[in-house]
Amino acid sequence: MAFSGRLEAASIGALWRRAIRAAEHAHGQPLVFDLGAVSSSDVGGASFLAAVEAAHGDVAQLVGAQERVTALLLRARAATRTRVRGETLPRLTVRDVVAAALGLLAASIAFIGEAVVAIVQLPARRRMLRVPDLLRYIDQAGVRSLPLVLLLGYLIGLILAFQSAIPMQRFGADIFVANLVAISLLRELGPLLAAVILAGRTGSAFAAEIGTMKVNEEVDALMTMGLDPMTMLVLPRIIAAMLVMPVMTLTLDIAGMLGMATVMRGFGFPLVTIATQVQNWVGASDLYGGLFKAVCFGMAVAAIGCRAGLGTGVGPRAVGLSTTAAVVGGIVATIALDGVFALIFYRLNL
Repeated sequence: MAFSGRLEAASIGALWRRAIRAAEHAHGQPLVFDLGAVSSSDVGGASFLAAVEAAHGDVAQLVGAQERVTALLLRARAATRTRVRGETLPRLTVRDVVAAALGLLAASIAFIGEAVVAIVQLPARRRMLRVPDLLRYIDQAGVRSLPLVLLLGYLIGLILAFQSAIPMQRFGADIFVANLVAISLLRELGPLLAAVILAGRTGSAFAAEIGTMKVNEEVDALMTMGLDPMTMLVLPRIIAAMLVMPVMTLTLDIAGMLGMATVMRGFGFPLVTIATQVQNWVGASDLYGGLFKAVCFGMAVAAIGCRAGLGTGVGPRAVGLSTTAAVVGGIVATIALDGVFALIFYRLNL
C-alpha cells in the first residue's frame, strides 16, 4: 500500500474502508506500507495505519517512512495492544471473592472505628460540626420526603387492610383488620419502609455528594487544611438521619392507619369502633420499639451512604457505583437489622 500527501485525520476518512477491505483480502500475504511520499502525519493517521495492520493480522513493513511517522505508528500499535488486552476480563476465583469480602469487611470496621473516634473527639472539634449543614441535611432527608412518606404509608395501609379484610370476612373476624394493620405498621412496616425510603432517596444522595467531593479531591483538600472529613461530612449526615427517621416512621404509621380506616369505613365500621380496636390492642411498647428501630435504621443507612461516598474510586462510573452500593447496602443492612431486632424482641418478650 502506497500513501502520499498528508496522512492526517481530515484526509483518511475516504481511504479508511478501502484500505481495511484491501488488508482483509490480502490476509496471509506480506503487508508493506510505502510512506516515502507522505509529507506529514498525525495521531489519526498513525491510528489508521494501526487499524489496517489489525485488519490484516500482521505487522507491516515500512518503506521510506519519516522518523516521526514511525514513532507515531509504534505508539498507535502499543495503544491498540493495550486496549485489546484490557477487553479480556479476568476469571474470578473463590479466593478473589473471599479477599474482596474480607477487604470490604476490614474497610467497614475501619470506618466504624473512625466514626467512633470522631464522636469521642467531637467536643474538641465542635467548630467543624456546622449547624447550618445539619439543618440542611435534616431538611433534605426528612422534610422533603414527607409527601412520599404520606403517599406510601396511606397506600400500604389501604392495600394491607383490603387484602386482609377479604379472607377474614369468611370467619366474621374482619373487625380485627384494624388490630393487624396497626400492629404491623407500628412494629415492623413503619420503620422498615421509612428506612427503604431513606436509603433510596437520602442514602444515595449522601453517597453521590461525598463521592463527587472525593473525585474532585475536595476531601483531600479538607484534610490538607487540617479539617476532619468524618466530623465535617459524615457526623452531620448520620445525626440528621437519626433525627428524622422517628418522625418519618410516625408519619408513615399515621398515614397507614388512615388508609386502613378508609377501607374499614367502606366495610361499614364506624371510626369509634376502629379507634377502640387500635387502642385496646396496641401498646406503648409497640410504638417505642418501632421508633427505636427507626433510629438504628437511620444510623445504618446514613453510615453506609457516607462510607460508599468516601470509598469512591476514579473514573466516570465511580460515583454511580458508589450510589448503587449505598442503596443496596442500606436496604440489605436494614433488613438484616430488622431480623436481629425481631430475635431480640422475641427473647425479651417485647
